[in-house]
Amino acid sequence: MRIIKFLIITLVLLGVIGYGVYHYGTKIASDKVVETISAELENSGELEEIKKTIESDPELISFIEEAETVDSSKLPFTTKEEATKVLIQKVGISELNDIRAQVQNGSISKEEVLQEIQGKLTDEEIMALKVIAYKELYK
Repeated sequence: MRIIKFLIITLVLLGVIGYGVYHYGTKIASDKVVETISAELENSGELEEIKKTIESDPELISFIEEAETVDSSKLPFTTKEEATKVLIQKVGISELNDIRAQVQNGSISKEEVLQEIQGKLTDEEIMALKVIAYKELYK
């Protein structure tokens, strides 16, 4: 009987610890990713280049401008950090890195990227990403 109690308590503790590591580890990782990427983009000047690229593409502008009239209170997330956490959870860091590398190489089109992301996220999450992109572009 003591062994069963010990095993149950051990399993419960391991479950709680595992959940905590997953929950807080993902949050810490997403915060670190946002900080690193934001700093790299701002320091290298690529952020302005990305904004110019988006502003020069009417299809991307219309895609992002859909977010102008959305009620932010009904979205699943509203910050870059929360968006990063959701993307890491649903898409995965390695797949996001693969997409980034393919975009830099020019071996994937924007339609393919959008299709890939839309297949992994809900409509509400995609709209939340549009709102964040709109705010970043026009802040």
